Amino acid sequence: MLLGVTWIVGAAISASTPAVAEPYQVAVLQGLDKVTARVWTIEAPIGETVRFGTLEILARTCEKRSPEEQPESAAFVEIRELRQGVQPVNLFRGWMFASSPALSAIEHAVYDVWVIDCRNTSNSR
Repeated sequence: MLLGVTWIVGAAISASTPAVAEPYQVAVLQGLDKVTARVWTIEAPIGETVRFGTLEILARTCEKRSPEEQPESAAFVEIRELRQGVQPVNLFRGWMFASSPALSAIEHAVYDVWVIDCRNTSNSR
């Protein structure tokens, strides 16, 4: 009888445990060019470097909660600035959260960058 009770309790716990975030293939970011006041959508495939103005962006991972949970997308991103004749400058390395863009968005004199979503495919491909 004890074995049956253990199985029922174990099933109830696993059914109530929230699903683990699933890794995605593309981090979707938005970038603001403060000089032109234009907002750009930046698709950064995981592990590939993309450029936004003088910034080089490398998304290491992107995770999104399951639909049953409160919406949240988060990406671990490395951003550095490349300028001609000057060594690259590391500007940001860490997690960015879509629900809290001001918490970890990069603020630069010319550019702002923040995460908005994670996808398994790129819209531009």
